[in-house]
Amino acid sequence: MAFVPPARHLTRAKDLIDSRFAEPLAVDDMARAAGLSRAHFSREFRRAFGEPPHAYLLTRRLERAAALLRTTDRSVADVCMSVGLQSVGSFTTSFTRSYGVPPNAYRVAFPPAAERALVPACVLRAYGRPQRRTNGEDSGARRD
Repeated sequence: MAFVPPARHLTRAKDLIDSRFAEPLAVDDMARAAGLSRAHFSREFRRAFGEPPHAYLLTRRLERAAALLRTTDRSVADVCMSVGLQSVGSFTTSFTRSYGVPPNAYRVAFPPAAERALVPACVLRAYGRPQRRTNGEDSGARRD
């Protein structure tokens, strides 16, 4: 059997975290994906990637939460739950520690695109009109 470098096993666990961050993931699940014991996996993951596996998972979740806060109008609680976290309080604390501001203040710093890119009224009128306004003439039925 050929020797497989440990980093390859760790990459499997990292890929698992990246793809399933919103699901409940324990260090045991990550270690199983890497084919290592829990303690050995945690030690090797930290050595290879510079942070413990649980911290890496939390970072992925917070990055996704920040993207949702910037691009959606979903509530903070909904964002929290959709990225796999269970407590809004701990989410707010972790988010503030990572980004320097609470989630609501972060969202305010990124206003919706409609406020930044104004569309001229003539364009809104042209694209807001129904495309077919012929009182049923183009419905396909022939009248003889």
